[in-house]
Amino acid sequence: MKTYERRWEQFIPISLNEAWDFFSSPLNLEKITPSSMKFIVTSPYTPDTKMYPGMVITYKVSPLFGIKLNWMTEITHVQDKVYFVDEQRFGPYALWHHQHHFKEVDGGVQMTDILNYAIGYGPAGLIANRVLVKNKIEEIFNYRTKAIEKMFGKA
Repeated sequence: MKTYERRWEQFIPISLNEAWDFFSSPLNLEKITPSSMKFIVTSPYTPDTKMYPGMVITYKVSPLFGIKLNWMTEITHVQDKVYFVDEQRFGPYALWHHQHHFKEVDGGVQMTDILNYAIGYGPAGLIANRVLVKNKIEEIFNYRTKAIEKMFGKA
């Protein structure tokens, strides 16, 4: 099974505390995901809920062709105001390992996302990644960048 790695970096002109407060709340993921994906957190968390190692988060999502899927991730690692990792436990990928890193820099926060993912189904998965999945992931993270800029400003 082929695995893929993608990295994104974004400067956010807010304090490290503000960035961590926003990104460590599972419900805020809906705010930075394209509405076309019909992304809904189905776990019974409140806006004040903050992530912790072992936290399981469930979602409904329609990533391609309007097909509704259940997705479950676990927050496997958290170092307060430094990084956290979410890993798929159930969902559309054979592997989903997403690191979120935060570093205080002059005038704000440098946020780095490192995504490792894989699609099953042998040669069909390779074709699906080349034709659909890779582009969809880029579209989602490009949307996310713009949504974060709209919410918090741009350098």
